[in-house]
Amino acid sequence: MTTTATTLKGEPLDKAQLESMLRRRMFYTPSFEIYGGVAGLYDYGPPGCALQANIIDIWRKHFVLEEDMLEVDCTVLTPHDVLKTSGHVDKFADWMCKDPKNGEIMRADHFVEDILESRLRADKEARGEKVEEKEEDPKKKKKKAKALEAAKLDDATVKEYEEVLAQIDNYNGEQLGELIKKYDLRNPATGVQPNPPVSFNLMFQTSIGPSSNFPGYLRPETAQGQFLNFAKLLEFNTGQMPFASASIGKSYRNEISPRGGLLRVREFLMAEIEHFVDPESGKKHHRFHEVEDIELDLLDRHTQLSGKTTTTRMKIGDAVRQGIVDNETLGYFLARIHLFLKKIGIDQKKIRFRQHMANEMAHYACDCWDAELLTSSGWVECVGCADRSAYDLSVHAKKTGAPLVVRQRLDEPKVIEEWAVEIDKKKFGPFFKKDGKVVEAAILATSQEERGRLAKELEENGKAVINVPGVGDGQVEFSKDLVSIKWQKRVENIREYIPNVIEPSFGIGRILYSLIEHNYWTRASEGGDEARGVLSFPPAVAPTKVLIVPLSSNKDFTPTVRKLSQKLRSIGISSRVDDSSASIGKRYARNDELGTPFGVTVDFQTLKDGTVTLRERDSMRQVRADEEKIIEAIRALVDGTKTWKDIEAELPLFEGQELDVPVR
Repeated sequence: MTTTATTLKGEPLDKAQLESMLRRRMFYTPSFEIYGGVAGLYDYGPPGCALQANIIDIWRKHFVLEEDMLEVDCTVLTPHDVLKTSGHVDKFADWMCKDPKNGEIMRADHFVEDILESRLRADKEARGEKVEEKEEDPKKKKKKAKALEAAKLDDATVKEYEEVLAQIDNYNGEQLGELIKKYDLRNPATGVQPNPPVSFNLMFQTSIGPSSNFPGYLRPETAQGQFLNFAKLLEFNTGQMPFASASIGKSYRNEISPRGGLLRVREFLMAEIEHFVDPESGKKHHRFHEVEDIELDLLDRHTQLSGKTTTTRMKIGDAVRQGIVDNETLGYFLARIHLFLKKIGIDQKKIRFRQHMANEMAHYACDCWDAELLTSSGWVECVGCADRSAYDLSVHAKKTGAPLVVRQRLDEPKVIEEWAVEIDKKKFGPFFKKDGKVVEAAILATSQEERGRLAKELEENGKAVINVPGVGDGQVEFSKDLVSIKWQKRVENIREYIPNVIEPSFGIGRILYSLIEHNYWTRASEGGDEARGVLSFPPAVAPTKVLIVPLSSNKDFTPTVRKLSQKLRSIGISSRVDDSSASIGKRYARNDELGTPFGVTVDFQTLKDGTVTLRERDSMRQVRADEEKIIEAIRALVDGTKTWKDIEAELPLFEGQELDVPVR
């Protein structure tokens, strides 16, 4: 839902001003812009690339290194059969509706949400309340009718609209169609109701090879490559469970109506973790005690279904013990996600964890929580953390016959009585030919109950029928000379099981944009007539760490500037030199817009005694010391071992530099 966005300092956020600054400083820009652009596709400029790289670097250290994960890099092109088996071909879809008058295609839940929110804004205006207009794509403003005039709603209708919006993600296509009719929702551009919502698959389809006979897709997530490599990863990990794999890479979704800049795009960077766990372990986590006292703001599904969006702040340990969060491993990763977002500079007052409701749950999930960040576009899902149970490994094993299982030696042998399948491979293969592998996998994947039924059919009829999607009409008959199913007793020394999976999935672009909004603020220029943007990124994530500023273009400064730059590079700290003719204050202000946390000024005093000044972006305060002390201070500030307060206590303050951008 739309909310009043604020800057880091708590002032109203001027999104147009922020967007202008981001485009001007080339954090990101619409792709193919000189050709008119393509909705949902963006290019990152130098500061955007550096910011993204720093977020990924911290992510790797926080998760891959800290949790000893196994990182893989899998192909983007994915064969049709893989995504058919995973369920994406049939179920990876959103609901869209079409305006019958102008042909405009709209995402149904967004259409309902936008119209109800506009009515609520009009109601607030009629009641004399201050309302912030929702940001629109500038290209779409021409098409839209003017905003609704102030019109008061009765209190019951307001409550009803708010309840619908609280659970907007839980409605299916039919229910969204009913809402459109019930509330007479019309496209503002034409004044007519759209057609009933229909399902639209979000994957980009392609063909692999020149013949076009091998269909495929651009992957909609990075997870499937990790699942298909499970057996190899388990072997690499010497068979030890639990373990986690990780992958960072591009994914693609053919969004119906991209909007909100980087918040809803068609090509995006994902960082995903698949944590494989023994289902009989109760999904415990051996490090849960380290995080159980961390407090999170939780919005559970029951609260949403009651039509409310009130969060409950509680320790993750209590949430797991009370069954609000399903298990320790899921809870552990929710806490670790929280710590990661805090580390990169996300505003802690603008984060909540929302539990998925039944209808919005992905087809593979049995429980899922989203880390949502508050932006000018409302609450935006930036990280999903799902318990995928054993779904993916099970369906791929059933389809291919590959042993995607864990084999664990038992301390004590186990006596098991069960229906056992025996296949006469000499006859079975020639009989089913190319379908043999698929039919065999389907028979071996049957449950004990199904095997009992098949055994009875074989005994009574000499043949049995099993469902095998994709073979013939979906039903396959086999005789007892090909397959025998017998009740038998066996002693098991090895336990074989398919692991469950907990999956934290990070949308890096959404996190990056939210981080920008959360760290943006403005300070007045000297005359007070112009507000200049500042991005207060933590040093570790800032695109450039240090600005080196020679006092003037005097050539005597050049050797010192080059030496400083080289020394910073040698310790892995990015710097940038600004030797333009602008004043010191203006040069610093330009780089405050880029989020550069520190500035070093080289002046005539430097030539005399080798000292330089170090400026801190947010306070604009400065200290002065020799080059080596300043470089050591920068190193400590960037790696987080010291704060600016520590540096001010250690090094002499300097107040002689002219600044034309005073502290607000």
